Amino acid sequence: MLKGRGCHITLNTRVPTGDRSADSKDSFYEELQQIFDHSPKYHILLTLFNAKLEKEYILKPTTGNESLHEDSNDNGVRVVNFTT
Repeated sequence: MLKGRGCHITLNTRVPTGDRSADSKDSFYEELQQIFDHSPKYHILLTLFNAKLEKEYILKPTTGNESLHEDSNDNGVRVVNFTT
């Protein structure tokens, strides 16, 4: 954890990869949601995800313009659902 002026920054980089079971991914996202729900509002939480996100117009508010993929994989769908 890095401490800054008036806020804390937490880095969380352990994300299940595509070869993990759906149950494992579900558990991860449930735990991650609990972390976000119980973190003070002034914390900045940065999470890195392994995901393919397609270049779909509807995803641009979440993914931006820089996706390299034509299709989203399961992790991509989970990331979009979590972040929105």
